[in-house]
Amino acid sequence: MRWSNIFIPTLRDEPAHVEAASHRLLLRAGYIRLLTAGVYSLLPLAQRVRLKIIEIIRQEMNEIGGQEFLLSALQPMELWEESGRKDAVSDIMFCLKDRKNSELALGLTHEEVFTSIAKFGLSSYKQLPQIWYQIQTKFRDELRPRAGLLRVREFTMKDSYSFDLDESSLSRSYQLHFDAYCRIFKRCGLDFIPVQASSGAMGGSDSTEFMYASPAGEDTLVICENCRYSANLEKAESSFGQIDLEQEPEQDLLEFHTPEIRSIKQLAEFEGGARASRQIKTLVFVSDFGLLLALLRGDQELNESKLQAALKSSSLRQANDSEIFDAMGAHAGSLGACGLNYGEKFKIKTIVADRSLEKRVNMLTGANKDDYHYRGVSMKRDIQVERFVDLHTVQEGEACIKCGGKLKLCRGLEIGHIFKLATRYSEAMNARVLAADGSRLPIFMGSYGIGVERLMAAIVEASHDRNGIKWPPSVAPFDLVIMPVNRKDEEQWRLAQELYFSFRRRDLEVLLDDREERPGVKFKDFDLIGVPYRLTIGKGVGQGVLEFQNRLTDEKSEIALSETVDIICKKLSEQKNPQ
Repeated sequence: MRWSNIFIPTLRDEPAHVEAASHRLLLRAGYIRLLTAGVYSLLPLAQRVRLKIIEIIRQEMNEIGGQEFLLSALQPMELWEESGRKDAVSDIMFCLKDRKNSELALGLTHEEVFTSIAKFGLSSYKQLPQIWYQIQTKFRDELRPRAGLLRVREFTMKDSYSFDLDESSLSRSYQLHFDAYCRIFKRCGLDFIPVQASSGAMGGSDSTEFMYASPAGEDTLVICENCRYSANLEKAESSFGQIDLEQEPEQDLLEFHTPEIRSIKQLAEFEGGARASRQIKTLVFVSDFGLLLALLRGDQELNESKLQAALKSSSLRQANDSEIFDAMGAHAGSLGACGLNYGEKFKIKTIVADRSLEKRVNMLTGANKDDYHYRGVSMKRDIQVERFVDLHTVQEGEACIKCGGKLKLCRGLEIGHIFKLATRYSEAMNARVLAADGSRLPIFMGSYGIGVERLMAAIVEASHDRNGIKWPPSVAPFDLVIMPVNRKDEEQWRLAQELYFSFRRRDLEVLLDDREERPGVKFKDFDLIGVPYRLTIGKGVGQGVLEFQNRLTDEKSEIALSETVDIICKKLSEQKNPQ
C-alpha cells in the first residue's frame, strides 16, 4: 500500500477535552473519528487492526471447538421478558417498535437468542457439549460514553456460549475459555490480570474479569502483594484477622444521650463515644422480600453488590427517610438493631451483618430513638443477626483472605469477562435435554465476552509514548514502513520500490511512504501511527546500508542492503510467533 493512496488524516494538534491516551492517540493518528456521542467511525488503519484482533480471537475460539454463528442484532422483546432480564437492563437497552407495533431491541448481548436456539435445537445429552460463538455488533445506551473506544454505544463483541449437561462439564468449558482468553491477550501483547468478579445483570455463579491495570480503567482492582489473589472491588474479600477481635469482658447494655449526633464521625468525637471501628453502622434496604437491615463496622463502607448476591435479591435499593422512620421509629443517625425482632410478622424481614462484627462486644450503635445511642453492645447477646457474610468494601492495606499479605488497590480496564451462567437462562426459558436416565434436565450454560474495539484501545493504553502508538507486530496495521528520505531522488525511489515488491512477495504488509514531504513530517507520522518497523532509505545507500528502526524499542541500526529482506522477515517472524 502506498501512503498517498490510503486515508490517514493525522492531526498535528492535541484534541481538546480528551483524557485517555488511547482516545487522544487514535484520534491524532487518524484511526477513528467521532460521529456522535459514544459512536465512532473506524478509519482504514483502525479497521486493519480490528480485523487482526478478530482473526486472533477466531483462531483461538476455533482451537477450543467453537462454532461460529452470526445472529441478528435486532431481537424481539419477548425473549428478554421470557428470561426475566428486561427490567434489569432496560436503562441501557435501545428499544424500538416496528410498523406492527411489535416491541424490538437492539442486542446488547445474545444470551437469550442463543438459549432460544439451544431450546429448539438441542434435545439430547448426546449432543453436548457445544461451544457457539459470534463476532457481532452490540448496542448499549450508555449514560456517559467516555474515553473514546473504552466506553461506547456501538461496538463489536465476540460473545461465545457453552452448553453442557452438568456443573463439572460446565467447569471444563469455562476452563477452556479461560485458557483461550489468556492466549488471545498474550498474542495481542497485553499484560493482564484475571480477577474474581461479580456476575451483575448477567446472573449465574462464578465469573472472571480479565483486566489490564491502567489509570484509564473504570474498575478498581484489589491485588495481594504476596500471592496471586486478585479481585474486582465489587467481589474482593479481606481477612479482618484475630487481632481485630478484642477479647474483653462484656459490659452491660447502656442507653445514653447523644444530642444532634447524626454521623459516625460525630459520634467518634463525642464525649463518651467511640472510634469508628467500635461503632455499628445500620443501613436499611428495600429488597424483593421487604425491608432488611445491613450492619457493618463504622469504619467500613457497604458493598451493595455483595449484599445483593448474599440475599439473592433481583432488586435492591436504600430505603427513603419515610420508609426508615415508619419501620424503625427513628431517623438515620440514631438507628440500631438491638432487641429488634424480624420475620414475617415484623416490618424488618431480616438482619445481615458483616463477618467482622461476629463475636464483637462493647460496641456502640443507635438506640432507635432520636438523639440516643447504646454502648456495651454484644453482637451475640443483643442483636438477632440471621447470618454473618462479607458485606464491606475492601480498603487499601487490609489483609489478604488467602495469605494475610497486604492488599493494594489500583485502577483496571476490563478487556474480557467470562461467566458461569449455570441454569439461569435454561430454566427461565425451558431449554432442556433428555438425560441418559430419561429425565429432562436444564442445560448448564456459560457466557464469554471480549469487546474488540475496547481491546484495541487497551493495547494503545499499554503500548505508547509521547510521540505516538507502538503496536505489537501481531495486530499492527502494517508490518513495515519503507521511507525514502527524498522522494525526488531517483536512486532512493527506485530502491524503495524494489524493496517494496520484494517484501510483498514474502507476504509482508508494507506501507510505502511515497509522499513528497519533509523528512521530519514523515518521521513524526511514522512514530504517531505506530507501525513496528521502519526502513529508511537515505544517505547510506551509496555505501550499501539502510537505517532500520524498531518502533517498540526506538532502537536504530544500520542494515546491509544485500541482507535487508532476509533479516527483516526473520525479525518479524520471531516477533509475531514468539516461542
